[in-house]
Amino acid sequence: MSKQELKILGQDGDDACCEGLATAPLDEEQAADLAKIFKALGDPVRLRLMSMIASREGGEVCVCELTPAFELSQPTISHHLKLLRQAGLIDCERRGTWVYYWILPTALDRLAGFLAVPRAAKASV
Repeated sequence: MSKQELKILGQDGDDACCEGLATAPLDEEQAADLAKIFKALGDPVRLRLMSMIASREGGEVCVCELTPAFELSQPTISHHLKLLRQAGLIDCERRGTWVYYWILPTALDRLAGFLAVPRAAKASV
């Protein structure tokens, strides 16, 4: 996997990412940006991490609670969390020796909006 920074959709006035899949075809740049997000989500460990963070009561979870759920080393879990952060799906804050993570709802809303099919399109299927 490359070590390039992932562009976070919806920043720098880029609202074109929010057009739905059924609204208009993606241009090359939009497709490349979304592919990076989906690539970050395309790993079972990262999907589980997202699920664990999103489903946590209070909306945030300590990394110390995430690591034991996997048969992976702490540095590997940190790497996966870093990729999710770079994709703009989660954020974190250090509190003492621990790091707490939470989902960025706007990123998930954008993805949901992109994947949503308008009701009119559903009726014609």
